[in-house]
Amino acid sequence: MAIIEFDKVSKRFDHGVVALHEFDLRIDDGEFMIFVGPSGCGKTTALRMVAGLEEISSGEIRIDGKVVNRLEPQDRDVAMVFQNYAIYPHMYVRENIAFPLRMQRKGKAEIAQRVNEVAALLGIEALLERKPRELSGGQRQRVAMGRAIVRHPRAFLMDEPLSNLDAKLRIQMRVELVRLHRRLGVTTIFVTHDQTEAMTLGQRVTVLNQGRIQQVAPPRQLYAWPANAFVAGFIGSPPMNLLRGRLVESGVDLGAAVIPLPPSVRSRVAPGAPEVQVGLRPEGFTMLPGEGGALRGPIEVIEQLGAESYLYLRIDGLDVIEQTDRPGELTGLLCVRLNEATDLRIGESISLAVRPEQLRLFDGQTGISRLAAE
Repeated sequence: MAIIEFDKVSKRFDHGVVALHEFDLRIDDGEFMIFVGPSGCGKTTALRMVAGLEEISSGEIRIDGKVVNRLEPQDRDVAMVFQNYAIYPHMYVRENIAFPLRMQRKGKAEIAQRVNEVAALLGIEALLERKPRELSGGQRQRVAMGRAIVRHPRAFLMDEPLSNLDAKLRIQMRVELVRLHRRLGVTTIFVTHDQTEAMTLGQRVTVLNQGRIQQVAPPRQLYAWPANAFVAGFIGSPPMNLLRGRLVESGVDLGAAVIPLPPSVRSRVAPGAPEVQVGLRPEGFTMLPGEGGALRGPIEVIEQLGAESYLYLRIDGLDVIEQTDRPGELTGLLCVRLNEATDLRIGESISLAVRPEQLRLFDGQTGISRLAAE
C-alpha cells in the first residue's frame, strides 16, 4: 500500500493546452479515491502521470515520500487497469494473469499459486483455460483486474474500467470493486466521468474542471455541501437546480417568490454582494394542495422511475440557470422529485413550498459557496 501525493503538479502540452493547474492532493494509505469530472478536465492526465505514462511539466508526485517524477513506469510499483482491458488476445486467461509475474522472473510454483489465488478471488477459476475472444466484457475486465492484482502492487490506478460494460454489469462490477478493496486494502485511484460510480465507490471524491480541483470530500458531503456552483450542478442525477436570486432582508428573492431564511441558515451566510446563485436539490420542495405554495407552475415533463418521479416545471419569474448536461428541452425548467409514482399529468399546474434548510447559496459572480457547512 502507499501514500500518493501531488505537490503543485501541472501539465502543459506542446500545443499550449494546460491540462492540470498546480494540482495539490494527498491520497492516504489504503484509500479509494475517485477522480471525476467532465471530458477534458484533466482526470486521466493526472492518473497517467502517477503511472509514469505522462511527463510532469512542473511540481512533484511522491509515492510513500519518494519523488517519482523521473522513475520509469515499471519502477513505480503501481498497476493500471485500462478502459479497453488491454489483455493479450493470443494468450489464455491463465497466461494473461501470469504475465507480470513472468516479467518479474518469479518461479513457476509461485506464479501458479498466485494466479490460482487471484482467479478464486475474482471468481474466474473456470475461465483460466479460455482465450479473451471467448469471454464476455465483464469477464475480460475481471481478467484485466486479475493481472493487476497478481502483482501485489502498492497502488491500483483504474482509468474508466467499467465504461464499456452494460448498465446491469456495471452495477455488479461496482459491488465487486468495493468488496475487493475491503479485502485487499490497496490504495486505489479510480477515474470516471460517471458520477454514480464516483458517489458509490469512493471514500473521497476529487471533482475536477478545466484542470483544477473544485472540491475534495466524502460523497455525502459533496452532495450536501458543494463548494461551488460547478460542483452543485455536476454532482447529483438530476443535478441541483441553480436559480438566480438576490439576498434581501426577509430572505432570498427568486423573482417568482421571496423565500425566508431561517436563523440557522442566515447565521451561516458569508458577507458579499446580494446577487447569488441559489441551489436547490430536486428533493428540496414540498408539493402543496391548492394554490398556496411559494412557487406555482405547469408541469412540462414527467419522468416516471417506479419508486420515484421527477417533474419539470416552468415557473414565471424564476430564472433557472442553464446547465450543460441538461437536454435542451429541459432548459429553464425546475426539477422536483417525488418519492413515489404520480398520476399527475403534463400541463397540470402544481404548488410548491421550498424547504429553506435545503437552500444552498453561491456567489453570483464567482460561484463559490456563501454558506459555511454544518
